[in-house]
Amino acid sequence: MEPATDEDSTMKPDPITIEILRNAFIMAAEEMNAALIRSAYTPVIYESKDCAVALIDSRHRVLGQSSGVPLFLGNLEACTLATEEMFGRSVWDQGDIWIMNDAYLTGTHMHDVTVFAPIFYQGDLAGFAASRAHWLDIGAKDPGVPMDSVEIFQEGVRLPPTMVVRGGEPVQDIWDIIEANVRFPRSAIGDMTAQFAVASIGEHRLGALFDRYGRDTVEAAAEEIFRQSEQLDREAIRAIPDGEYTAEGFLDSDGVGDDPVRVKVRITVEGERLLFDLTDADGPGQGPINCGAVQTLSACRLAFKYLFNSHHPVNGGTFRPLEVKTRPGSILHARSPAACQFYFTPLGLMIDLICSALSPALADTVPAAHYGDGMVFQFTGINPRTDELFLDNEPHVGGWGASHGQDGEDGMIWTLSGNFHDMPIEVFESKFPARITEYGYRQDSAGPGRWRGGNGIIREYRMTTDTEMSLWFERSGNPAWGLFGGKGGAPPDVVINPGTPRETRRLKTNRMPLREGDVVRCYTGGGGGYGDPLDRDPQAVQDDLADGHISPEYAQRHHRYDTRKATQV
Repeated sequence: MEPATDEDSTMKPDPITIEILRNAFIMAAEEMNAALIRSAYTPVIYESKDCAVALIDSRHRVLGQSSGVPLFLGNLEACTLATEEMFGRSVWDQGDIWIMNDAYLTGTHMHDVTVFAPIFYQGDLAGFAASRAHWLDIGAKDPGVPMDSVEIFQEGVRLPPTMVVRGGEPVQDIWDIIEANVRFPRSAIGDMTAQFAVASIGEHRLGALFDRYGRDTVEAAAEEIFRQSEQLDREAIRAIPDGEYTAEGFLDSDGVGDDPVRVKVRITVEGERLLFDLTDADGPGQGPINCGAVQTLSACRLAFKYLFNSHHPVNGGTFRPLEVKTRPGSILHARSPAACQFYFTPLGLMIDLICSALSPALADTVPAAHYGDGMVFQFTGINPRTDELFLDNEPHVGGWGASHGQDGEDGMIWTLSGNFHDMPIEVFESKFPARITEYGYRQDSAGPGRWRGGNGIIREYRMTTDTEMSLWFERSGNPAWGLFGGKGGAPPDVVINPGTPRETRRLKTNRMPLREGDVVRCYTGGGGGYGDPLDRDPQAVQDDLADGHISPEYAQRHHRYDTRKATQV
């Protein structure tokens, strides 16, 4: 056998080089993401990490994507591709940086601002660096996030693909438009320029790999990485019995009307092909629950990754055997002027439904449903410490569903948010005129089962000034359900001024006035259980009692556990 020539080694990198480059792509994206988080101006990015970053090749395929918000899987490259389709391949030029947040092109709400830049190497287009981060305010009809919008024009400044830096110099007109239309211009410009750092690091890291290994070798390695990922996905689909699998569920409302909103999934498995048919979803919604088709595709990819090859990094070869079908105009394929602020609400339900639909074929893999939505609490007003407008927007953690052999996780951020962190109490109280007076697990909220669901949480706020509160809590009518005999978790609840004559309850509200001293107690839902609760290990019941996750009444009711004798009866 003749030794490999230099040309052969360039076209067919050895396995060690491929693995080095696989990890180099991922670590480049992680470094880009870390720079964004360290440079950002607002807590929702630098504390909560509501962002994601990708290094993309010249054909709009992901080389490496950072940990972060997994809902953006396979979505950042859609922005660079959409821009090229609109303006042509020749639009890319060195030193340019683009920005966009159009909900119908990116799929998300307009607070998720995507910034991206072409990467050039020796004068040729070599790839892209892209980031998405949640800006605190984007000039909607209300500060921050409106909970009752009925059209996209109420939700803020809508930017199609727009050049914000040309040849290394700011396009000042665009900067001026952004500053003039948001309530926190310093934060907006600061977060935008933090996203610029992502482009600079991406260009540096990809160029360094080309310098070290040669562009041909790096690109050949990427093709092999893509091939391996595609092969893994095809093998996973082949292991699912062929057939059609369906499930449906309902959201409480669209945020404006009172009628429940249906989401239905139909999954077809044929050999190595997997089709998600979502054409039976309701809509369009009058309220802000509509989602762009690109983001629905990403959520289907997330559901797939949730079940298969979850430890294998995402790249340009991942998800190739998947097909997603939507109905234009439905809540999962928004069209103008549909409101899209809470685009993620039907997606959380959809992911749980996908798992349930596939449960007959994947009983040892799928989890029961989780608490299922962002559970957003927002309050705003004038901070008496600074005499300036303040805005806090927080999602909340809750209980995840149990699976075969494993209890659900307690107090964890929902499936769509991944690396998102809840805001530390110390940060919250240092920045906003309120106190967090209780924060802990919500006892007895877990769905009973042989393996119980995760518990939700209680988070209580006490206002120290007059303010306005907005809420978006979902899945009270269709809370996390169990599987294979497991029971459902507790639904969410929000109580204002509990135990007083002014006690009231809300799940969705927009700009509700609060007075100094008012208390808001937020309860998030628990996850569904898996298997018959009577089959739960008595020692596990005893441990839950000792840890305070369940009460003696819960143990007796669901597990027939006699706490006086510490036995099952």
